[in-house]
Amino acid sequence: MKTMQGPALFLAQYMGDAAPFDSLDSIVEWCASLGYVGVQIPTWDDRCIDLATAAESKSYCDEWRAGLAKHDIRVTELATHLQGQLVAVHPAYDALFDGFAAPEVRGKPKERAEWGAEQVKLALRASANLGLKVMPTFSGALAWPYVYPWAPRPAGLIEEAFAELAKRWRPILEVADEVGVDCAFELHPGEDLHDGASFERFLEASGNHARVAINYDPSHFELMALDYLDFIDIYHDRIRAFHVKDAELIRSGRSGVYGGYLDWKDRPGRFRSLGDGAIDFQGIFTRLAHHGYDGWAVVEWECAFKDAGVGAAESAEFVLSHIIQVTEHSFDDFAGGSDAALNRRILGLE
Repeated sequence: MKTMQGPALFLAQYMGDAAPFDSLDSIVEWCASLGYVGVQIPTWDDRCIDLATAAESKSYCDEWRAGLAKHDIRVTELATHLQGQLVAVHPAYDALFDGFAAPEVRGKPKERAEWGAEQVKLALRASANLGLKVMPTFSGALAWPYVYPWAPRPAGLIEEAFAELAKRWRPILEVADEVGVDCAFELHPGEDLHDGASFERFLEASGNHARVAINYDPSHFELMALDYLDFIDIYHDRIRAFHVKDAELIRSGRSGVYGGYLDWKDRPGRFRSLGDGAIDFQGIFTRLAHHGYDGWAVVEWECAFKDAGVGAAESAEFVLSHIIQVTEHSFDDFAGGSDAALNRRILGLE
């Protein structure tokens, strides 16, 4: 067994226009003051990192990492959720996702997908230059509008969608293999990879590619009524990153897992600040420790009720209190080691 690392904070929900959230140096100093020892970087925010330069320049990466180290903070991963989303966008979502792309490719679906793929490749190369082994991302989606089969889906539709998705990701996975960095897909509603079954479908379509991994986030599984503890037991060998995020699904006579188009605070399923929801984190940290997960525990804070600053401060403590410092010895080691002759005498065989 191994001990996981943390606590760390995903900066995506915290970068803003006001200090200390308006620059990497000041937000990292703020994170350190709360007790965080790592940060996950949203690579679409150029205030956090110059992705193109990081992909090309080891010296830039060394200096960038030194800027974190002066606050006793390490980088956990470079995240590419928004760029990964653009690798595959169904036309129904063109207008909504255009804002994730560079201005010059907006309104141009083919060019936008190519731009997104190149951004993910840059992040993989930058990750390697920073000595990182994992890159969390989204898969994008071609089949999501057909997730609930009404009108009935025509035969072969989903197979075609996943074949195309794997085709688009294959060149990215080749770069991932080349630089030694895993693509950890966050299984998330709105993505074609949103649960274990869809992950398996993509894994098969990709030829069981070794670089296809999982960014484990139990909050999405809670809202889908999926057993997030059993998930760890099934897919632990592919879990390479971990978002610590809480949620609750409250049964209601008005609405269910689809949410009834309600605002987040009124939905039966909603994200909560750590400790305020229904997720069994003691169970999660225990299962991950059991299976030897030694990556980072990264807080992704999203809550419709609590102040973000309060949530960040409480979450650092929460994660630290849940990380299991794994033992190097069994509690019953005093019983002695192996002795074949003794075992035979105990069993009455001698």
